[in-house]
Amino acid sequence: MRHPDSILRLTRLLLLIALSVAGSGCYYMQAAAGHWELMRKREPIAEVIGDSDTSTELKDRLRLVQAARQFSIEELALPDNESYRSYADIEREFVVWNVFATPEFSLEAKRWCFPVAGCVSYRGYFSRDAAIRESERLARDGYDVAVGGVSAYSTLGNFNDPVLSSMMNWDDIQLVGVLFHELAHQVLYIRGDSGFNESFATAVEEFGLERWLASMGRPEDIEIYRQRRQLRQDLMTLVARARDDLRVTFAAAVEDDEMRRLKALRLERLAEDMRSTLTRAGRKSASWLNVELNNARIVSMTLYEGWLPSFRSLLARCEQDIQCFYDRAKELAQLDAAERDARLEALAGRQALGCPRGFDKQQLIGQPAQFAGHAPVKNGLCGEHSLDVFARLIERNVFDPNARVDGS
Repeated sequence: MRHPDSILRLTRLLLLIALSVAGSGCYYMQAAAGHWELMRKREPIAEVIGDSDTSTELKDRLRLVQAARQFSIEELALPDNESYRSYADIEREFVVWNVFATPEFSLEAKRWCFPVAGCVSYRGYFSRDAAIRESERLARDGYDVAVGGVSAYSTLGNFNDPVLSSMMNWDDIQLVGVLFHELAHQVLYIRGDSGFNESFATAVEEFGLERWLASMGRPEDIEIYRQRRQLRQDLMTLVARARDDLRVTFAAAVEDDEMRRLKALRLERLAEDMRSTLTRAGRKSASWLNVELNNARIVSMTLYEGWLPSFRSLLARCEQDIQCFYDRAKELAQLDAAERDARLEALAGRQALGCPRGFDKQQLIGQPAQFAGHAPVKNGLCGEHSLDVFARLIERNVFDPNARVDGS
């Protein structure tokens, strides 16, 4: 089913790209065409459920989406719009593949700059083959490269985002959590502050999931959700420590062969630490750990949730009243970046000591997004970077212990 409003927006986008993009036209035309194809595949969920050819399993999953979507409106005051009211069978495992690249002895991601989107620290492709070709080209130029598949796609409400067939393999917790998280971005989103945006949306996700699971009579799953979040945080803490160590190595005055040896040893130790962490958590070793780690893999792994304790505190101050929470968060969003960060620090009960642990200023320019423009962090403030988002890619796969990421 075609949506006239989305077709009009996409037509304007294609015209804008055609008029303003020169050498980068092929890349952005594939991105616009891929998004167009995605939107074209949408069908109302109610019609998919009513279709006799739809499998019972898919019908059950879509009914779950419908119920969670209604809950998001009635209990979480999230937008009552057409987002996640449709379904698109994309007939592939991932919707987009991102390509990351870094120099052999650096953790600064390669950046690409375009007239429409500005500068980005990855390239996203709707075709895996195209992503692999780009990664192979970069590898021949001496870069560390990584290609990561992304299962879900969000436009922050610019279009009526569908639920994708690639999301149907997720369990209930992950599927519903993504819906709540992405709808929260439609309530509040500050251009250029990924730390604020992701922490806010994660707080809504946590709040919503716990209440949704309780309403479904599944309180035991709340602990499962918390354990998963802790596992993700534990893995990213290991990555952050490895990044710190590698920066010291890359700054050392040693020969390339020795630096290469030290790099390999630290990455091997990181992989082993991550396997051990997964084992202790009762999880199988992630398939993406079977691919040799490199700098590009490292820079693609970052969480943007450093202000989460602050938003949890704000919810507590609002006595778990979600509308109060939204109102207070919007007040914070009106402040300039420095004052906003100071308020968030105070909410977390700590002094303003700079970036929350786990933040990497260079990584903030790598916020995964399609049609996005970035510039370096300004004034040394966490999350204060130029991020002109047209559409976001949900990078949960990178942190999912069962995700697959290709690397070279």
